[in-house]
Amino acid sequence: MIPTDTIDKLAACFASLSDLGAQLTEDEWKSATDCPGWSVQDNLSHLIGIERVLNGLPGTNHKSGPRDHVKNPIGEANENEIDSRRGLTGADVLAEWNDVAAARLNTLRSADDAYFDTPAMTPTGPGTVADFLHIRVLDCWVHEQDMRRAVGKPGHLSGPAAEHTIDRLIRTIPIVVGKRAGTPDGNSVVIDITGGVKRHIVCAVAAGRASFTDVEPEAPITRLTMDTETFLILATGRRAPEKMLGSVELAGDVILGNKIVMSLNMMI
Repeated sequence: MIPTDTIDKLAACFASLSDLGAQLTEDEWKSATDCPGWSVQDNLSHLIGIERVLNGLPGTNHKSGPRDHVKNPIGEANENEIDSRRGLTGADVLAEWNDVAAARLNTLRSADDAYFDTPAMTPTGPGTVADFLHIRVLDCWVHEQDMRRAVGKPGHLSGPAAEHTIDRLIRTIPIVVGKRAGTPDGNSVVIDITGGVKRHIVCAVAAGRASFTDVEPEAPITRLTMDTETFLILATGRRAPEKMLGSVELAGDVILGNKIVMSLNMMI
């Protein structure tokens, strides 16, 4: 099946990134982001490199020197693409992005079922091209928000792509509540996300396992309330969680609530 809905979300991310880029000064393009060692421009260069390869174009032959934030071969490949564009202006990188994004969307809009059913290795394991696209929405939207935070230009914190990403990140909450934070059996945790993507999450623990439930407890052991951006930063590990504690409202067992905040980084 052609994943039209996913393609539409990806197209929205592409358009929002282009719109943001058109607003930036050269100094803003070079601003540091929450991604270690990466500027605003570097984030877009990273997305260019990935979308080029996905569209069947060759990667760069450029080799970046050793950098402290590069930890593995995937990181090294990403850094090579980014470093190959560091000598360019932000406007140059934006122009390439606009061309690559248009070409990629043309491929996706014209592809048949067989293309999307093609086996592909995704960041979460074996899957299909369609599965990979589902993750591409997350990656593009998260990096867009990295760029926006760095230059103080909030936007696109709501809508289908934002909801898609937040809902993917929410999937790991039972692991956080049960295994990582050690919530005692027979108790429930409530997490309320406010702002752009509103979500009311109830997670109950039984026999050592946590799971989502629609049953609202009268007295959850702890309740956490945070806005969409705070949840995103924590779930993607963009900042040290201890620096974000002041942005989370806690009620009930504060010690357990803090353990959950400290454990939320499980991006998939």
